[in-house]
Amino acid sequence: MQNRYNKNNVYLSEKEQEQIKNCPIIIVGAGIGSVIAECALRFGFENITIVDTEKVKLSNLSHQNYTEDDINTNAVEAIKKRLIAINKDAKIKVYDNPLTEDITVSLIKDHKIAINALDFTSEIPLEFDRTCQQKSIPVLHPYNLGWGGLVTIIAPDGLALDLLEKPEEMLNEIQIAEYVSSYLKFWRTPHIWIDEVLEKYKDKEDTFPPAQLSIASWTVASMCTHLLFNIVTNKEFKKFPEFYLSTVMNG
Repeated sequence: MQNRYNKNNVYLSEKEQEQIKNCPIIIVGAGIGSVIAECALRFGFENITIVDTEKVKLSNLSHQNYTEDDINTNAVEAIKKRLIAINKDAKIKVYDNPLTEDITVSLIKDHKIAINALDFTSEIPLEFDRTCQQKSIPVLHPYNLGWGGLVTIIAPDGLALDLLEKPEEMLNEIQIAEYVSSYLKFWRTPHIWIDEVLEKYKDKEDTFPPAQLSIASWTVASMCTHLLFNIVTNKEFKKFPEFYLSTVMNG
């Protein structure tokens, strides 16, 4: 008998397919999160909550999962419409309220895994991580590096990203990319293109949010979906300060 996931059966057992179907995940940030949500849904994650307050802009269309018809509409409503069009039986919940500590606790309590795709323009991303750690929820952090995708996982019993904070400077995506570049150099696998991108980025006046390409959005989405699968099915995964990097560029 044909079913939606027939093409998955070489890679996933029936038990694993059922496990991910029933695993509730929450995505905060519907930018790169919009691409991750669709990849995860098509793979078999059918219980997804998405949180964001932004409206879709024309500049989002180059690297996020929206169309021209979505411009000026709430991002979460737009992506929900798309996901339901893919799988009408999926349980897709969306919230467009700003995150506070109380709201975060209320939202995450029924979820097993979180994806933190918020821009680092405030302390909210780190506060979200802390709350998830307190509730024993692992958090995936995806980053669009243009030619490559980066993901690190904040485990309930592991270290947090505030380890990278500099004195009197709020943590941001640039610091995280610099950490990754330094780590690679230490292990003698330098990716010089990352440094070149960072230098160009720092020369730009409009520093936030960071420049992104569609290539990395879909790369990161596939990486996150694979890691979600590993976590749900109790396979091993690397925790911060380790990370995953996938790139179409040579080192």
